[in-house]
Amino acid sequence: MAEAEHGSSPLAEALSRVGDRWTLLVVEALLPEPRRFNDLLSQIPGIAANILSDRLKRLERDGLLVARPYSQRPPRAAYQLTAEGTELAGALRLLAHWGSRHTDQADSPRHLACGTPIEVRWYCPTCDQLVDHEQDHAQLHFV
Repeated sequence: MAEAEHGSSPLAEALSRVGDRWTLLVVEALLPEPRRFNDLLSQIPGIAANILSDRLKRLERDGLLVARPYSQRPPRAAYQLTAEGTELAGALRLLAHWGSRHTDQADSPRHLACGTPIEVRWYCPTCDQLVDHEQDHAQLHFV
């Protein structure tokens, strides 16, 4: 991905860092726990080893993951998300929620207690109000 241009929007900045299919899938695979290269390779269907290597290097360079060596000969590492990388979990949930609404509803995230598909809402903690259904959307700033 090209580097973000000066003065770009927050969305453009995010996309310049993680805006390709493979990067987001690597982050998703690392959310539960650190993983080794071959574990990631087998967990992400269709990704080539050179693409995975490139994405891991880029994520490390951008401070979204750290590589923790576990072998010197041959050099091998386990990959773990940093706190900043883990923050992407919310964005991934939103994308997955959107994707489930436009594909198979059986894959929608569900409330464990009753099985109902959950919904995403924007909330203002200062006002203690939901803001995603306000009539004047001009005052909402999403990006």
